Amino acid sequence: MIDRLAPGDRLPSSRELIRRYQVGPATVSQAIATLAAEGLVVTRPGSGTYVAARAHRRATVADTAWQTVTLADRTVETRILTGAAGSPPAGTLMLDGGYLHRSLQPTQILAAALVRAARRHDAWDRAPASGLAALRSVFATMAGGGVSADDILVTAGGQSALSMAFRAIAAPGDPILMESPTYPGAIAAARAAGLRPVPVPMDTDGLQPDLLADAFAMTRARLLYCQPAHHNPTGTVLAPRRRQQIIEAARAAGAFVIEDDFARHLGHGMPVPPPLLADDRDGTVVYLTSLTKPAAPSLRIGAMVARGPVMERLRATRLVDDFFVTRPLQETALELLSSPAWERHVRSLAAALQERCGALAAAVTHELPHWTLTRIPTGGLHLWVRLPYGTDDAVIADAARQHGVAVSAGNRYFATELPAAYLRLGFAATADRTELIEAARRLASAHEHAAGTR
Repeated sequence: MIDRLAPGDRLPSSRELIRRYQVGPATVSQAIATLAAEGLVVTRPGSGTYVAARAHRRATVADTAWQTVTLADRTVETRILTGAAGSPPAGTLMLDGGYLHRSLQPTQILAAALVRAARRHDAWDRAPASGLAALRSVFATMAGGGVSADDILVTAGGQSALSMAFRAIAAPGDPILMESPTYPGAIAAARAAGLRPVPVPMDTDGLQPDLLADAFAMTRARLLYCQPAHHNPTGTVLAPRRRQQIIEAARAAGAFVIEDDFARHLGHGMPVPPPLLADDRDGTVVYLTSLTKPAAPSLRIGAMVARGPVMERLRATRLVDDFFVTRPLQETALELLSSPAWERHVRSLAAALQERCGALAAAVTHELPHWTLTRIPTGGLHLWVRLPYGTDDAVIADAARQHGVAVSAGNRYFATELPAAYLRLGFAATADRTELIEAARRLASAHEHAAGTR
């Protein structure tokens, strides 16, 4: 319509646009706001909406070839995070997501918390670099183990915390030990910080302490990244007898342990084991947790726990990076965690995740009996599936996408060579149980198609 009108012409009224396009008032209001932000219309209160003057400017293409020389050969690799194929087409069933489907998110509770937070008289004031004192106290209580509010640094989610910790503690070129397999975001953050990921094998009880001690001795690494509770992607929980062994191996090497406790609120009805932090008395463990996974993707609020000089280093890095985490979001998180509705959400989420996990596991076992579920996890968002010998996980992932289901190829979770072919299958990003069963059926068709083309 704007293309057909001249600058200065008045658009039809909102009432007329609602009638003409058969949409609601909110849709029209949002469309006009978007057009105004793009400079295509001008709104005049009490008068109407008018076509803006058109800017007559000849489009030019900038010559940016010189930047290749200036940037040199250092790159920030993101393919391990996003996959090679990009966003899947509409209608794809999502088994590769790392967040909750909207139906599982506490959207009403979040909306109410956001409204209450926005009403605070100081909601838009500068926040302390370490985070709001009240929010740090809540996170300290959640962490347990004698942690105080002074030991807490509020972060902009888990990924930001990882990047900050890696850069603050280690120097470019340093090795960093990681479970194998491990979270791809940690591999990407380590490499972006100039660190060298060194894999340490796991078994059914988690990270192997004897091999960890060998890796510390061989590499002289001063940093270990691990996920002891409901490990991503395998779902493994570190065996109780190994907890102190891991801490002691790091302590003997003079190394820090970065404990990523992303699944603290993602148990399936059983209590999530206490963090390694609870067994640490020497400041060896730097602990990370986040509200993003159990709440919603855009609630980018998390916390780090650290004690001693390393906390001062982390606070300094926070000041240099971005001064502080946005206060309205911190206030929203505080309102959320202080509400009785939060605990009710965590309990209902546990039941929903348990049901979805069982449904997908049963469907995969039925449709693909030659695939091996490494375990039925008691927490987290994923199944870890071993493919038959000789199968290419990337080929299966590509075939699955062609059949309308997105999965994560196992090669993304290994810092070096793969010991076998795996897929990670998420059960939290689809709409319901029916979609999970249909996704397994599509996976079976994709596997059959891939086998037929070899």
